[in-house]
Amino acid sequence: MNKSPESDQGYQQIHESIAGVVEAARSAAARSVNRLMTATYWEIGRRIVLTEQGGHDRAGYGESLVERLAADLTERFGRGFSRQNLWQMRAFHLGWPEERILQTLSGESVQADQPQMLTGDSTDLTLLSQAFPLPWSAYVRLLGVKNERARAFYEAEAFRAGWSVRQLNRQVNSQFYERAALSRDKAAMLRHAETNTDKQPLTAAEAIKDPFVLEFLNLKDQYSESDLEESLIQHLTDFLLELGDDFAFVGRQRRLRLDDRWFRVDLLFFHRRLRCLLIIDLKVGRFSHADAGQMHMYLNYAREHWTLPGENPPVGLILAASKGEAEAHYALEGLSNQVLAAEYQTALPSESVFAEELTRTQAALAAHRRQPDDTV
Repeated sequence: MNKSPESDQGYQQIHESIAGVVEAARSAAARSVNRLMTATYWEIGRRIVLTEQGGHDRAGYGESLVERLAADLTERFGRGFSRQNLWQMRAFHLGWPEERILQTLSGESVQADQPQMLTGDSTDLTLLSQAFPLPWSAYVRLLGVKNERARAFYEAEAFRAGWSVRQLNRQVNSQFYERAALSRDKAAMLRHAETNTDKQPLTAAEAIKDPFVLEFLNLKDQYSESDLEESLIQHLTDFLLELGDDFAFVGRQRRLRLDDRWFRVDLLFFHRRLRCLLIIDLKVGRFSHADAGQMHMYLNYAREHWTLPGENPPVGLILAASKGEAEAHYALEGLSNQVLAAEYQTALPSESVFAEELTRTQAALAAHRRQPDDTV
């Protein structure tokens, strides 16, 4: 079918116009998910506080309530309702009290239904979500700001200037509120903070990658940092399983949260003979002391939260896949005795085996990528 320049131009216009509608809808959906999630967590916190107040005459009632809710809600809905998360929701409600929420909504389009919105079991979450313009991860960061005025300032500026959560964290860490309060030209500082931000809108893919959203929607997190890392992790998984029956696969991209930060463990195995977890962390760049520190943090967390009674302490393996040379390092420090450390070193494959396999894998991937060009 012949196409005239006019028809091509007309098609491009309709194509771009439809693409714009889809992108706008996806962005709106991403914002909607974040707002509804935040409103839901605030409402959960409100109901916990109300129930606590009803049982105020019982010592430790709040702690036992949260403990029981964490177990039952996790069993029913999956991740996202741990004891720590529920305490954060409770703190969120206390940090953003009802009178402040209603005052915020009074500036929106809501009028007559405000008093009924937060009563009983019929809270209008869609209406409530209008009070929370920032994503939940931003409010988690703001919970760490103890000064109420500073917290309100950061919330307002994050919304006004379009800060991402990373930018918000940087401004809080640099004490932007205190510096702005001491500045003689506050307006200039606020303008500077706004011009130094990346105002690219949140895409639907970026929103869904947010670990909080994944928990809220009960979706499995299968994202990795790059296609190269994804391929290496998959190959290493197969390689370990081929070594014998000692290695049992537990999971990949296993997430853990410390305070308001998320971390991902690339691979998690269980060694049957050693009766311990094996944490594997892949670094596409060169190995550094910071990687060792992060691994020991993972091991401490795994020892406390993932290790079952009767199991030995976990061991870590750091694989650095830098160009030209692959390195592998076991983290064995901190074990209860030297005999156990020696047993680990005897039962586990040598570090050189992993390094050599990593080098072979990288070479195979590079050859595979070059193949289409070689055949042209």
